[in-house]
Amino acid sequence: MRSADVTRWLYAALAATGLTAASPSESSDAAATRGCNKGRTNKLLTVPTSNGAVTGHIATETSCVLEYLGIPYAKPPVGELRFAAPQPIDRQSPYTAANFGFDCPLTPSKPVDYPGFTPQAQRIIDYFASGSGNPQDEDCLTLNIWSKVTAKATVAKKPVLVFFYGGRFTTGNTNSPFFDGKRLADAQDLVVVTVNYRTNIFGFPGAPGEPQNLGLRDQRAAVEWVRDNIAHFGGDVTRITLSGQSAGGVAADYWAYAYEHDPIAAGLILVSGNAFSFPVNAPGVPERNWNAVVAAVGCNTTTTPTPETQAATMTCMRAAPWTALKSAAASVPPARSTTPLRSIPPFYPHPDNTLIFPNYTALTSTGRFARLPTLLSTTTNEAGWYSIGAYRSTGAIPTAEQIAAFHLESFTCPASYQASARRKWGVPAWVYRYAADWENTRLYDGSGAYHGVDLHMVFGGAEAVSGLGMTREQREMVGVVQRAWAAFVGDPWEGLGRDMEVGWPMWEERRESLVELGVGNEAGARFVDPRVYDGGCGGVRMGGLGTAA
Repeated sequence: MRSADVTRWLYAALAATGLTAASPSESSDAAATRGCNKGRTNKLLTVPTSNGAVTGHIATETSCVLEYLGIPYAKPPVGELRFAAPQPIDRQSPYTAANFGFDCPLTPSKPVDYPGFTPQAQRIIDYFASGSGNPQDEDCLTLNIWSKVTAKATVAKKPVLVFFYGGRFTTGNTNSPFFDGKRLADAQDLVVVTVNYRTNIFGFPGAPGEPQNLGLRDQRAAVEWVRDNIAHFGGDVTRITLSGQSAGGVAADYWAYAYEHDPIAAGLILVSGNAFSFPVNAPGVPERNWNAVVAAVGCNTTTTPTPETQAATMTCMRAAPWTALKSAAASVPPARSTTPLRSIPPFYPHPDNTLIFPNYTALTSTGRFARLPTLLSTTTNEAGWYSIGAYRSTGAIPTAEQIAAFHLESFTCPASYQASARRKWGVPAWVYRYAADWENTRLYDGSGAYHGVDLHMVFGGAEAVSGLGMTREQREMVGVVQRAWAAFVGDPWEGLGRDMEVGWPMWEERRESLVELGVGNEAGARFVDPRVYDGGCGGVRMGGLGTAA
């Protein structure tokens, strides 16, 4: 039985026991009885792709949103394809896209008893940080698509949003209500796509002499699949926006430099992360960490590496059980950085001068990036999330001074820097800062608008994630953010300014151009001078984040 068939069998079995949310396919007649346009639904329910025919179903709790879950976009990275670049998928028999695919192999962080946790905190953390216990497997290179049955869908005129999850390139998955695209696709006339890609040692192995940054290569393969097939799902191939949060935002920004002349995308949305947000490992560390796993699973052949011994090591590593590799990788400690709030994972993107570069400040100052309109965002208390990890590692809560420096170095200043750089080179840029603190998504008293909480405004999943209802103001705030994202994705060059319900100013230094959202939990936007927040950036050197001495 092929791995993809095993996936479908396993999820069907799990759905029967209630362990995972399965969405059974509906016939077009059933869809029609729910108020959908029968002709349009018939046209979109089963679509041709380069893989073969793909059949979707009506997403629950929506008005005629078709969802297609777990679509393979590359060959399973197993056997000889483990630690290799993704390969185009062979044409398959008809595929029923009824369930999310496997999570890629990952090890979530252990729970921590942080002082003052709310009853919903651990549930929120599990859904955000891949701790909900989904089945894992190497055969995980899949994507998910949501598209509402509308007139635009039948003529491939819907703008397309592709989203990359975060997780420090160590964890991350799409099978979570945090990233479920059905509510956004229902509220706005967009096609929404989420992508599974390899993380930790499977995505960023650091193996000497081998292709690097495989997780980023997975993202490229997924977007190429979207480019080639999204019209069948109602998407406009000329209006694809790449987005991501945290490490996902970093990846989307890396994209602009790696694919300067062939970006595919028409715009970028970078949420709480860009190319200047987090440090990479020092030279030699990726190889050292790879060798630690090699030794742990018994694949070290000699202390003197040669092409022949390296090939033998790789053969052994490709034959080892993936569970053993995952366990060994999880035991490799992260590197310390200049703040307790930000360690550097052992398996992380590192410069290969193809996808990742060592000199982003030079590339930025000389305009060596794809000229894509960019929407950037941060939250007012990103550290509300990172303090939990710091407490897990050190047993101490970071000081106010450490938090302030962390915000400037990793979020506020990188966002201002990149927005200004884009504008310098004639590229439209907008920046918003999210401030709301809703009771149902609060982690502890004082967590505030923490890292990741703003995604509830994009995907509308706060109630599903926390198990607690939303207030009227929170629902209105969801509408404000979703409308803004849709305006940008629909027209990255002018949409945010031209849409009369949004009307956001383009970024300008020393002007009231920074958009504040959710201040005082009010569902509206106000515009302030960026210097209110980035006035201290003069002492922060972009590209200067490094490891601790």
